[in-house]
This record gives sequence, structure tokens and C-alpha cells, in this order.
Amino acid sequence: MPLLTVPVVVPGTWGGRPQPTLHADGIALRAWSVADAPAVRAAYDDPAIRRWHARSMADDAEAAAWIETRRAGWTAERLAEWAIVMTPMTPTTPTTPTIAGRGPGPGEVGLERDGRADPAGQGVGGAAGLVVGRAGLNRVDLHEGIGTLAYWVVPAARRRGVAVLAAGEVLRWAFDDLGLHRVEVAHSTLNLASCRVAERLGCRAEGVRRSEALHADGHHDMHVHARLATDPAPPPLDPH
Repeated sequence: MPLLTVPVVVPGTWGGRPQPTLHADGIALRAWSVADAPAVRAAYDDPAIRRWHARSMADDAEAAAWIETRRAGWTAERLAEWAIVMTPMTPTTPTTPTIAGRGPGPGEVGLERDGRADPAGQGVGGAAGLVVGRAGLNRVDLHEGIGTLAYWVVPAARRRGVAVLAAGEVLRWAFDDLGLHRVEVAHSTLNLASCRVAERLGCRAEGVRRSEALHADGHHDMHVHARLATDPAPPPLDPH
């Protein structure tokens, strides 16, 4: 049956192109590499990431398979996800530098900013910097021009504005480069940190989907935010 609408984004627009590297203040977002498997596996050792994303990683092989699905999703134009990395800086001793007047919190570890692995295995270093998180779009529907924003940040990089900076750059790419019309954020109503990130990104609260998402402890109500390409630009992002 013929559709009466035309795609917001023409299929084939981006899946055949190399995934770009995006940049924000002090971080970069690059395509996932199989070499990032230890960092992904370590990230899913964190109770908060396991809780809100409802999965774990048994070993590096499982993490590598997860990474391959990210790469395949880009080619198939189903998703666009990036590794968040700290951009290389002058070598430091293995202690957490104070950022915005804040030192390491309980249970946090030092982030080395010279490309080496951090002391607690929260990420794996390299020429492109230390992997500290994930940000991207999934459930992309090019015909409707809609995607869902997803993100997580490892414990050692939290409360430094990393999620806001990274997700903000993904939103910019989604609207300005890809041409989506709408990007949604959906999170458990118990996940207040994710709610704050969505608000700072200018994603308007639209309501609650009752008992929508199954987590390890049962179904959660999901808070829905969205930002449209036609919405007024939000104020300059203040990651803190």
C-alpha cells in the first residue's frame, strides 16, 4: 500500500559513510572499536549502569559482540552510537584532578588524562583518550525522522558534565547533520540523574508511560522528554 508521506531523512543518507568524530569541551565522541571491549565490560560492572540499562557484560568477548552491533547498526542506519573519550592532556599523576573545585567522591577513582588506563579499570586508554562513556541514538526511524537518545558515563567521570556535553553534541548532529525532526529521551521515573541531563539538553518533559520498561526489579514507569528540530534553541549548555 503506497505511503502518502515521504521520508524525513532519505534512506542511504549516512550508513555508507564513515562515522564522524564529534567534539565538545574536553571530550570527543568517536566510533566504537573492538579494542574498547575491556572498557565496556568494566562499565557494566557498575551497579547503576546495570540497573538503568538492564543488562550486564559477562566478559570482554560479550562486550566485543556488543560493540559489533553498534557498528552494524550504523551501517544499517538503525542507530548511531559513540564512545565518549577524554581528550589527551598533559600527563598527570594517577589521582583525580579537581574539576570545578571538586575532588574525587566516595567510591570514585582517579582519571588519568594521558591516554593510559585508569587505575580502577573504568576505561582503556589509547591515542584517542580514555573511554568514559557512551552516547548516541537508537530506535532511529528515518521515515518518521525520530530517534531515541541514550547515554551512560562511568563512575569516575560523573558529576563533571560529561553526559550533558556528549549528549548535547549528539543532538546537534541529529538535527543539523542527519536532519531528524524529533529526538526522545525515556528514563525510569526513579532515575533522577538522567532526568536532569534531559532537562539541561532542552528536552521537554511530555509525560509518563506507565509500567513501560522491564528492569531487573520489575516494570518501571518511564518519563518521556523530547526535543524537536523546530524548538527554539536552548541556552548555551552549562554542563555543571
